[in-house]
Amino acid sequence: MPKRAHGGNRNQKYIDHMNTIILAEITGNITSAFGLLGAAIGVGLIGTKAAEAVGRNPGAATKILVQAIIGMALAEGLGVLALFLAK
Repeated sequence: MPKRAHGGNRNQKYIDHMNTIILAEITGNITSAFGLLGAAIGVGLIGTKAAEAVGRNPGAATKILVQAIIGMALAEGLGVLALFLAK
């Protein structure tokens, strides 16, 4: 089979390009999953520690709740940021 003037097989270049795109999508999905997993673990730890703190000092429940909500919002914010930056 004679070589083409453009120097290669067009189909092979197209397949290589598609493989690169698929690999980039998979990598982005894995990265965003790890970011969201970290946020979920962070929210769980904050909730656990807040419940322990209220159990030790019920009089400070309001202050602990406020701090826990702020901490959870920051953790979720970082998870959403990871989701959008990975895509």
